[in-house]
Amino acid sequence: MGKPKVAFYWCSSCGGCEEAVIDLAEDVLKVVEAVDIVFWPAALDFKYEHVRALGDGELAVTFLNGAVRTAEQEELARLLRRKSALLVAYGACAYMGGIPALANLTSRAAILETAYRKGPTVVNPRGTVPLETCTDDGRTLRLPRFDETVRSLDQVVPVDYVVPGCAPPPDLTLQAVLAVVQGTLPPRGSVLAPDKALCGTCPRKDSKPDDLRLDAIRRIHEVIVEPDRCFLAAGVLCLGPGTRAGCGERCIRGHMPCTGCFGPTSGVLDHGAKLLSAVAAMFGSNDPAEIDALAAAVPDPAGTFYRYGLSRSLLRGRI
Repeated sequence: MGKPKVAFYWCSSCGGCEEAVIDLAEDVLKVVEAVDIVFWPAALDFKYEHVRALGDGELAVTFLNGAVRTAEQEELARLLRRKSALLVAYGACAYMGGIPALANLTSRAAILETAYRKGPTVVNPRGTVPLETCTDDGRTLRLPRFDETVRSLDQVVPVDYVVPGCAPPPDLTLQAVLAVVQGTLPPRGSVLAPDKALCGTCPRKDSKPDDLRLDAIRRIHEVIVEPDRCFLAAGVLCLGPGTRAGCGERCIRGHMPCTGCFGPTSGVLDHGAKLLSAVAAMFGSNDPAEIDALAAAVPDPAGTFYRYGLSRSLLRGRI
């Protein structure tokens, strides 16, 4: 019996999740020893035909990163779902829509208008925008459809597991691959990360007051925060109270507050609403004017609280 066959694929994302696999460093040898990578376009020369030639369910697992925005991405998501015994939403974009899903705050038409006609560096006298089909000199060019909204992977096909993060840390990646090989995966639908809030593992947790009250909200460049002091205690928004642990506190250890890329703990319907509620509960005033001033100090509420999770939110975008 041969080694389990594994695939990696990249939809709408920055490519950081592909780098996360490379960040395994020498541990990637453990992956190569344990599995047979049969599809990984970002790293090796594979074609879609190679996937179509596989039997249904022949892939032991596919790690698919990135949100779904185009017809090509949807087609590959459906194809890989059919060919895979297990499909893993790998990273924040596949899991929740990620930063690409912030495009759901505007329309498809407005995006194309800005990108191809009104951008400050655009020179497009004819006002041309991409078309799905274009014929020139008897040849027809076809481009993937650019959909109206950005979707998380589970809004397109059923997903078996999630490895969260922007990007997922190498240890979680290695654990997920080995769990597939060794047959030690938890129940389907699980997020393969600890089900507790980041504050519980934060190296600065001892400096967080039991009854934290925010009297001001400051941005990270506006205040010097001591290396061992809780960001929230210094008035800097940190989303650790409403975000899942398991990232290794990489941002915190890099002297930056948590931005929420690991998503919520179990039972949370809307991560952004959870984060907003957690922060609002810390406002140290009952005076409406002071509350308004605190709220106004958050420069981009949607981009702050829904930075990674707009696709999976209750509204999913601008209504």
